[in-house]
Amino acid sequence: MAIRTSDAEWKGTLKDGEGHMRLGSQAFEGRYSFASRFEDGGGTNPEELIGAAHAGCYSMALAADLGGAGFSPEYVRTTAKVHLNPRDGGGFEINKIELTTAAKVPGVEPSKFMEIAEQTKINCPVSYALRSVPDVTLDATLET
Repeated sequence: MAIRTSDAEWKGTLKDGEGHMRLGSQAFEGRYSFASRFEDGGGTNPEELIGAAHAGCYSMALAADLGGAGFSPEYVRTTAKVHLNPRDGGGFEINKIELTTAAKVPGVEPSKFMEIAEQTKINCPVSYALRSVPDVTLDATLET
């Protein structure tokens, strides 16, 4: 199966240093810093990349699961909000991910769509990898 690689480098101290992340495919590279991760500074951060991975995986997996149930989605759009918060005892943790998805799927009943959407939340590969996150929510909308 596929093996994907990305890399990062950090120079300096936590608060005064800076880093650079790059996807192995060269599709993205960007800088990150203490301010871009823990404040509102410019640049990216690991949590933003986790969110992109989760949203992308979920959208693709939901399309596959709907297809497996005999439905052909016109589109699936997903946003992932990754919450990074202080951890009791020090440090930080990702303690919540909010998935919001909207899909246009001709012929599917809303209850069936929700059933498939909830199963996908549990089983998409990135959701599975992130199963240690204690709170993953899903707000799914079937658009007409």
